[in-house]
Amino acid sequence: MNLYLRKPLFYTRKLTQNYKEIENIDENEEISLCFELNPSQSQSIEPIQEQLLGNLKFIGRKTPHEENTKQDEEQVTLPLGNYLFVQQRSAQMLKQAQWLDLAIEQQKDGLWERNKLGNLLYVRFLVEDGKVVTQVLREIQE
Repeated sequence: MNLYLRKPLFYTRKLTQNYKEIENIDENEEISLCFELNPSQSQSIEPIQEQLLGNLKFIGRKTPHEENTKQDEEQVTLPLGNYLFVQQRSAQMLKQAQWLDLAIEQQKDGLWERNKLGNLLYVRFLVEDGKVVTQVLREIQE
């Protein structure tokens, strides 16, 4: 599905860069991951899961209680724009292999539809109605 994000989403950069440490999410919390993608895999109709992700650009976190970022905290952004979007609701956070499967299917569909896809992958985790929602976003370039 296409999603036009009308406003950027702001997060406070988490100090840890080990996203695999994140196993749970609180009801009032949102976590966002941003990865660079391997250029050779990011435009392939049959990407290799183990080779798709490149460097982790950031882990961001926000809660409704964070009105303003403190001076010593860095803010990171999911920019406004047009994205391929997929989400899945489940009882717990999806593991990396599971959300990568979503990203790969999203990439295949996007390329099949002749979209020009960006080389960043955003993965968001939030809680809605007691379920963990995993969202995968990939920018569609003009």
